[in-house]
Amino acid sequence: MNRPPPAPQDYPDARRGFLYGFGAYSLWGVLPIYFKQLTAIPSVSIVAHRILWSVPFLLALLLMGGKTADLRAALANRRTLAWLALTATLIGINWLLYIYAVTSGHILAGSLGYYLNPLANVLLGRFILHERLSRLQWAAIAIAAAGVSALAVGALAQLWISLTLCVSFATYGLLRKLAPVDAVTGLTVETLLLLPLAIAWLAWHAFAGAPLFGDNRTITLFLIMSGAATAIPLILFTAAARLIPYSTLGMLQFLAPTLQFLCAVFLYDEPFGTAHAIAFGAIWTALVLYVFSLVREARLNRVREDDLACAET
Repeated sequence: MNRPPPAPQDYPDARRGFLYGFGAYSLWGVLPIYFKQLTAIPSVSIVAHRILWSVPFLLALLLMGGKTADLRAALANRRTLAWLALTATLIGINWLLYIYAVTSGHILAGSLGYYLNPLANVLLGRFILHERLSRLQWAAIAIAAAGVSALAVGALAQLWISLTLCVSFATYGLLRKLAPVDAVTGLTVETLLLLPLAIAWLAWHAFAGAPLFGDNRTITLFLIMSGAATAIPLILFTAAARLIPYSTLGMLQFLAPTLQFLCAVFLYDEPFGTAHAIAFGAIWTALVLYVFSLVREARLNRVREDDLACAET
């Protein structure tokens, strides 16, 4: 008996979404190395440059993709514009605090924030988007939460950084998943909304006598390229958020803080204690459990689909 061809939902979107998410979190994981080159520049100025140089990069992407009409439509829609004004505020706060954490020697605090973030994503996916979680997935979340709690105990002084990073980005991701706009168009509108603030800050900074582009060519190049460094992972993230369940995206996100964690400890010699070791082991155990549960569920779904197809034929 011949089996029917694969159903249209036979995972191509999920596969692409997983790859987009993997790429986004990998880039975010090594981003501290990039912004460590800019420690001589004030955090607000770095964020202003990120916004300023993201705009031409994103506009070029829209032009090459033939999506300028989408941008005009988003800017003309008051509801969409209000939605993206909120997400722009959230991502602006997240960018500023993250840069502060990196340039002030608190990469581990930032890492903790992004370890907390997947747990927030999973809970938002469950209670706001009504996504189902199996018992094994709940067990994974509990183990990860225990690990993060151990890490929080060892980093209480910087916990406000971690919590603010977590809440701002988890809420941003949820709202961008629900926003009626694609990844590149949405991010372009967000940066355009933040652009006047960025220009005003840089103008005031220049008026005060500070060098607008740093004091050497290397710093200038890093500032200009910060637009691409900002936009590329965010585009991949928002594209992934629209293709795979938010709870799955939340667990995949453990990749970024793990890479940040390794950068902090092995590249920049930030303290690594017992609490960090407990958290690191617990979180990766949770990730393995969660991924195993997803793979098992996918296999069971395929078996059910095959059995149903055979019964129908």
